[in-house]
Amino acid sequence: APAPPPGWHLFSDPAEVESLRGNLLAWYDRCKRNLPWRALAAMEPDANRRGYAVWVSEIMLQQTQVATVIDYYNRWMQKWPTLQALAQASLEEVNELWAGLGYYSRGKRLQEAARKVVSELAGQMPRTAEDLQKLLPGVGRYTAGAIASISYGQATGVVDGNVIRVLCRLRCIGADSSSPAVIDRLWDMANVLVDRNRPGDFNQALMELGATVCVPKAPLCGECPVRQHCRARCRKLFGKPLPVPDVEDCGVGDCTLCPPATEPWDTSLGVTNFPRKAAKKPPRAMRTATCVLERRGCRGAPEFLIVQRPSSGLLAGLWEFPSLSLAQDLQEEKEREVLADHLQAWMGQPVAAKDLQFIGEVIHIFSHIHQTYMVYSLPLDGDVTLDPASSPSRWVTEKEFHASAVSTAMKKVL
Repeated sequence: APAPPPGWHLFSDPAEVESLRGNLLAWYDRCKRNLPWRALAAMEPDANRRGYAVWVSEIMLQQTQVATVIDYYNRWMQKWPTLQALAQASLEEVNELWAGLGYYSRGKRLQEAARKVVSELAGQMPRTAEDLQKLLPGVGRYTAGAIASISYGQATGVVDGNVIRVLCRLRCIGADSSSPAVIDRLWDMANVLVDRNRPGDFNQALMELGATVCVPKAPLCGECPVRQHCRARCRKLFGKPLPVPDVEDCGVGDCTLCPPATEPWDTSLGVTNFPRKAAKKPPRAMRTATCVLERRGCRGAPEFLIVQRPSSGLLAGLWEFPSLSLAQDLQEEKEREVLADHLQAWMGQPVAAKDLQFIGEVIHIFSHIHQTYMVYSLPLDGDVTLDPASSPSRWVTEKEFHASAVSTAMKKVL
């Protein structure tokens, strides 16, 4: 095939850009999902409250599926309908509502940013992507672009996982899509494509396309409103048509967007050849001994002792059963001994290793950690005097436990 002009991967034809925008927006108007944050943003006349509603949804949707977020979002907005209401809440309340949603630092940073808006910005949300990213903790480039375009009509693009997949397929971008060079080029594309009259709708349409049609596996290419612009689909249907070059070599030489020579086009994969990412590092394995201390409460119901985690690090500020990190090769007998020593130092009274009853293992997968909890039980006849210098702690019933800011892993333990 003849060498294409420079910028073959990019959107350089104004007529094509206009066609893509029109087709995508028309599809979005017909097919968009009815999601609570969209409905709230659409009917909210106050720009500040609209920005807050979109902001909360975007933070919750990071690394979390839409179906999971909906209930959390509705409860959050009912409890804290404004920035001012959230700024007055305690971190404990935020953690309790966030419990089970994962990536708990998101809720903490959201509240910190709300307090900053109230105390330092006179309660007014920044109105541009640049100011949102600069002034609000926890707001990155994507979140800032989403808030600014959806809430305030700024003509700025967005790039998230769905947009990466759509753009890489539209333009046969086979280089590592997580590399800074490719990400920068994708942002350039998003800013070229975004509709100047309906930037928020266009950005949501692009993300909606990736979430519902241009999905990672088995994409619905026949239903795609921009399929005529998709070079990966063209490659799948027609092989190596002229004048479109072979996707293994766009003809420019040392192209930073083409697939590496070691990973040529796989005919069996079709459009799912794209995007390509560097292999993920396997999650590191960790083992933790966890002890459920149980007593009979004043009404005869069992109560469990929970302690609060440190205010920084993994699961910061959440509550858990007393726990201790273990070496990977520790034998069960030694495991009991170190756990007993940990409990004894913490409780200030003797704990015999033989009294710890092994219940079983709980496996929980965090994004970067394969965590195995070795679960023990220790029934107590009376109360315990806890070391006041240790972490905050309290006795809770099963109902109170589930209402507390505890992780999904600890619910599995119980």
